[in-house]
Amino acid sequence: MALKGSWRNQYGSQLEITDESNGRIAGWFRSKVDGRIKGHEIAIVGVHQENLISFVLNGSPYTKFVVSWTGMLREGRIETLFTLVASERLTAEAEGAPARNQQLGPWEATTVGADVFERIS
Repeated sequence: MALKGSWRNQYGSQLEITDESNGRIAGWFRSKVDGRIKGHEIAIVGVHQENLISFVLNGSPYTKFVVSWTGMLREGRIETLFTLVASERLTAEAEGAPARNQQLGPWEATTVGADVFERIS
C-alpha cells in the first residue's frame, strides 16, 4: 500500500506517515487549525488493511483530547471521517473573569468532521 509519505488536508494540516509495515501506521500530525496543538508534531499510530486506514493521536501534553481518523485511500487521496473527544474546555463565567477548566459531558465533548488528505511527497 502506498501510504508512506507526506499528506496535507483541506485546512493545510500535515500528516506524515513514516511506517506502514505489518498492517500498522506510524508517523505524526501537525495541525494548522487547532490552536491547542498548532505547530506541534504529534505522534500518530494506526492500522491499515488494503485501502482502509485508521489512525489516532493523543493531544497530551498540550491538551486533553484524542482524535481518530478512519477512512480509505481512494484515487490517490486519503478520505476520512474524524472524531475528536475532549474531556474539558477552558471557559469563563463572564468577559474579563478568570478562566477555568470545565468538565464536559459526552454530548458536548465530541466533535465530528471529515478530512481529505492529498499527497505532497
